[in-house]
Amino acid sequence: MTFSIHGLAVARGIAIGRAVLVASTRLDVAHYFIESSQVVAEINRVRDGRDAVVAEIHRLQASITQMAPKDTPHELTALLDVHLMLLQDEELSNGVRHWIKDRLYNAEWALTTQLEVVARQFDEMEDEYLRERKADLEQITEKVLRAMRGVSSPLVQPLGRHGRKMSQQDLLLDDTVDVPLILVAHDLSPSDMLQFKQSVFAGFITDVGGKTSHTAIVARSLDIPAVVGARLSSHLIRQDDWVVIDGDAGVVVVDPSPIILAEYGFKQRQGELQRGRLLRLLHTPSVTMDGQKVELLANIEMPDDAESALKAGAVGVGLFRSEFLFMGRHGKLPNEDEQFQAYKRAVEGMQGLPVTIRTVDVGADKPLDDTLRDDAHLNPALGLRAIRWSLADPAMFLTQLRAILRAAAFGQVHLLIPMLVHASEIRQTMALIDHARVQLDNRGVAYGPIKIGAMIEIPAAALTLKVFLKYFDFLSIGTNDLIQYTLAIDRADESVAHLYDPMHPAVLRLVANTIEQARAQGKPVSVCGEMAGDTSMTRLLLGMGLRSFSMHPAQILAIKQEVLRADTEKLGPWAEQVMMDDEPSKRIAKKA
Repeated sequence: MTFSIHGLAVARGIAIGRAVLVASTRLDVAHYFIESSQVVAEINRVRDGRDAVVAEIHRLQASITQMAPKDTPHELTALLDVHLMLLQDEELSNGVRHWIKDRLYNAEWALTTQLEVVARQFDEMEDEYLRERKADLEQITEKVLRAMRGVSSPLVQPLGRHGRKMSQQDLLLDDTVDVPLILVAHDLSPSDMLQFKQSVFAGFITDVGGKTSHTAIVARSLDIPAVVGARLSSHLIRQDDWVVIDGDAGVVVVDPSPIILAEYGFKQRQGELQRGRLLRLLHTPSVTMDGQKVELLANIEMPDDAESALKAGAVGVGLFRSEFLFMGRHGKLPNEDEQFQAYKRAVEGMQGLPVTIRTVDVGADKPLDDTLRDDAHLNPALGLRAIRWSLADPAMFLTQLRAILRAAAFGQVHLLIPMLVHASEIRQTMALIDHARVQLDNRGVAYGPIKIGAMIEIPAAALTLKVFLKYFDFLSIGTNDLIQYTLAIDRADESVAHLYDPMHPAVLRLVANTIEQARAQGKPVSVCGEMAGDTSMTRLLLGMGLRSFSMHPAQILAIKQEVLRADTEKLGPWAEQVMMDDEPSKRIAKKA
């Protein structure tokens, strides 16, 4: 039966495909595709994990038989019998083999997927005792996963049957996957998204998240439709259900009728035609109608993203989120040479164009992994994150700074520092940058010149720009966090997502004031938050005086189209009127 789920539209477009559920477990489970040659090994990994748990239960049973009858808990004996029965259940083992062999899921993913399938069967049972056995199933699955933990798994890119990367078109030709796939999950960590970055998924759906959560940001960078904050979607959607994602409306349609499917198929083709029209602007200079040059830069997560930035027409990288190099490594951080090679690859990949590398920004919605989570903090968004984390670990920070300085010998590198607010933090950061240079000099290692910039993403920073303009070569406005901290809204929390408002008068005034003061001092200023890639905000930012936008490569041509249609001489007075309005969004809507 057809039904709809409403969430937040975070990446535009239409996606149609079959649902792939990522089951939620208490353990951090890796999800990746394997090659055909790895199928037997992955099946054996699950079998070995299961056998280890079975052996553990047998040992417990043996110890119980040595107890006196009065000391033997009858419930424990029965529970162990149930667990053995579930471990040896053919439906569970056959299902796991199916996901590994036919879908090329890695062992952990296959096990948790089949857990989800069988658990739902328990939910539908009328007998209360049988329904409660779902908890036992979850327990033994956790035990098997723990038993498998000692086996290392390589980070594998999604590959087709012949070991090549799969495109969306390949999906229709490769018999390992019949149709495009839609990823459905309760939530996806940044490291999860990193696993899927070059994936075969046509779209994403998550139960939680906001418009600027990192799930949403990476979905936009992949240029695929996504809906987040679609509560209970991972419970309502079943494995292999047909699903439509309407990324424009923030709606998910499950089990669509032929008529609905045809309607969304038409919308999908219309979107493809629009993207084709935008491609004609690829080599058109980004200049407004009144002759103002506008710099369109790219945000990237990994070095290889430089290729997509160039293809999209970016004139540089305005934000390289270096934290993605640090994630999902189980506490083992990248060393100096590994980081240097990554930064160098990005710099060389941009073929002489500038690359702005932000120092590691972790914490809040971007934990490194389960070994370094912020769960212990009452409010991680206000805790030890970004530059605070770096300054708390000078050795780690110096390692990153040395790697970035070395990469600067191979091209234009700008260094961007996140979440600064105090003058003392600025001085401490500058001292460590100088110390990193001295360390390289002492080692006789070559490095290049860099420009140093600060992110303006905390209201206190936006209100004390004088000190920032004294120390830094350029500013970059991180609107995602600036909005979050100005409006006291957790941007990853869907329950308050409706209050997250980039057009709030306070936000607009902070952004406009930052642009005005930076330009008055002759310092370059850009916007690198999601606001930069929002076409509804382009004319307003141009009217404020912004001439440098940094966004996901997929959004560059749409923003360029807005720039080409803009007349900044007329937009300046209009922007001032907007900022004076109590409800700027209504005035902007009238302009549209």
